[in-house]
Amino acid sequence: MTRTSMKRTLRRAYFSLSVVLAVALVAKLADLVPGVAGTPWATLAADIYDWLRDMSLVFVTVVAAYLANVFQKRSKFVESLEEVWRSIVATKSALFTFCEKQYPSSDDYLAAFCRLSETIDSMRIVYRNAGETDRTVGLYPYAPLHDMRRALQSIDPRQRPNIPLEERGLVRDAILQCFYALRETFLEELDLYEPAHPLLISGGRRQKQPGATRRARRLQEHQRSENGQLPPSRPEVDALLADLYALEFPGRRDAAGEPETGRS
Repeated sequence: MTRTSMKRTLRRAYFSLSVVLAVALVAKLADLVPGVAGTPWATLAADIYDWLRDMSLVFVTVVAAYLANVFQKRSKFVESLEEVWRSIVATKSALFTFCEKQYPSSDDYLAAFCRLSETIDSMRIVYRNAGETDRTVGLYPYAPLHDMRRALQSIDPRQRPNIPLEERGLVRDAILQCFYALRETFLEELDLYEPAHPLLISGGRRQKQPGATRRARRLQEHQRSENGQLPPSRPEVDALLADLYALEFPGRRDAAGEPETGRS
């Protein structure tokens, strides 16, 4: 279920619920309307209100189940869309690798082409063709995938064994251009948001300083003291681990209990 169809469905559900609530409100206040109180219309309104009140639990249950079904369909659709997108990314990488190989073989071409073909057909699990009817096929929803296919077919080593490196570079650039165009439109369907804590600078570094809380240090010392009371089963193993620890964290307390002063 696309975002557009989900919003359309939710609008219909909310409108229907609003109509029911409005009818209930009018029926409840019918006795207060001049000219209606004491008439058969007031009696009918009271009966309608009583019926809506008795059926309120059924209405709430039906609406809740319906909305749960809508959101479940949306969730499954998004999962399928993410799966297809991962396949597209992997396909782009496979095609890029093929174009960058100095001497691509027929097997390399067949592997890349089959990967692309699977991606093209996998689109069927999330979208139907644009303009597709019972009598017409319609248009493939994301044409850049077929552009990538045609570009790849133009450098089929089975047809031309010695394809110039410049031509394969041009095909690589065409494939990347198709991928970027596809990414710009394909990901619009996903509910993506800006990160709450982005790192937007080049060469960003870790902001936290070396060290740990006193509680963690005391727990470490306690565990080390308990471990040191046990007889070593393999002294050579303990010595190896202590040496490796000292190499990775110079100045720290190693497995044998030497002093340490360093980062975490």
